[in-house]
Amino acid sequence: MLNGQKRWLYIAVPIFFFWFFGQIDKVGISIIQTDPEFLHALGMTGDDKNAKIGLLSFVFTIAYGISNLFWGFIIDKLGARKTAIAGLFVWTLTMITSGLANSYEMFLISRVILGFGEGMMIPVSGKFISNWFNKRELGRAQASWLTGNYLGPAMGAVVLVLVISLLHWQAAFFLLAAFNLFINIPMFIFLTRNTPEEDPRISKEELAFIRQTDDEVKETTPSENKSFAQDYRFWIVWFGMLVCSFLFFGISIWLPTYLIEAKGFEKEGMSSITSLSWLFALGFVLACGFLADKTRRPSLMATILFSLTAVFLAVAIFIPNPILAGLCMGLAMGCQGGVFHLSNMLMVKYSTPETAGRAAGLIGFTNIMGGFSSYIMGWLRDLSGGDFSTSIAMLIFAAILGLGAYLFSIKREAAELRLSPIPVQKIQV
Repeated sequence: MLNGQKRWLYIAVPIFFFWFFGQIDKVGISIIQTDPEFLHALGMTGDDKNAKIGLLSFVFTIAYGISNLFWGFIIDKLGARKTAIAGLFVWTLTMITSGLANSYEMFLISRVILGFGEGMMIPVSGKFISNWFNKRELGRAQASWLTGNYLGPAMGAVVLVLVISLLHWQAAFFLLAAFNLFINIPMFIFLTRNTPEEDPRISKEELAFIRQTDDEVKETTPSENKSFAQDYRFWIVWFGMLVCSFLFFGISIWLPTYLIEAKGFEKEGMSSITSLSWLFALGFVLACGFLADKTRRPSLMATILFSLTAVFLAVAIFIPNPILAGLCMGLAMGCQGGVFHLSNMLMVKYSTPETAGRAAGLIGFTNIMGGFSSYIMGWLRDLSGGDFSTSIAMLIFAAILGLGAYLFSIKREAAELRLSPIPVQKIQV
């Protein structure tokens, strides 16, 4: 069954679980911060409690974004496999220290170290995808690991609420450490290799397919003499990712609190809508992975998704029904999941296997904006007495900026498609 398809087992599967558990580590704090015992134990009370909560995500994403630049160069030198294993050990230790934290300051430091440890996730994934998959498979290959990016939190929201209810908030962190130690690390040790040429389990036929090029691939592959940094379209993607990170983290980090404090949901209802929101993101990722390969119009798709995000957020502000408001917030988050997928696909398109780590590091750096959005939203809530309207209005403005950026690449994309039209047999069912 795996004849000629082993790259999907040896690379796509480990990366899927890499993101499945990594995203629970990353956004699980949005669930844990709704637990009164957690807030009391670490001193997050008083008039500035929302700013303190926002600061947790702020310091994490600042460290995460900056370390992406560092990890990008390391990966291009040492390879994705060793880098992934090293990063996994770092964030496993930080999960343990987070569970043992007995003060706000200690927990804050653990979030900084976690950010540095997890900062290699995007560069590692981009490097593996660039090395192991044919250019025609980029959309599906990216979707295979981005699926874990959204399925993990969707299931993790329910699991974390259950663990906190039955045990304690500390147990949630110890459980996440165990997932990495006994699942993620062994998979990278025993399954992955940096390139298919290094793996004796890969047949000559599969290797030939991975390295195969044709006229269409050459159309979309950067010249070896031209750096991705010289392509203005890369910087459009980079700016779009700045906006996407600002929106995605702002929504995802505060969604559980929004549902409980602004819309009056109980924890069970909150976990259900939070999980559904991550499934929305998964749905957009799968749809974008399929449509991007078929239509070859990822920039147009990103423009549409930014437009939908602004619409859904606006509806969430004005609609009185709490369930519909929560679903609109989830759909807005889902749209940004699609943008995240398209951005990573375009990053691979505009770079080469030799520079993919650095390009992915620059893209990963944009996560720094997520920290600003989570902190600013908390600060705005404190100023407005806990109201979310001002914060959501800020997110709508950000979505409009993302829409404007991608408008500049649509014309070039359409021109490329006219020069290299999609063969009819590719879109037949």
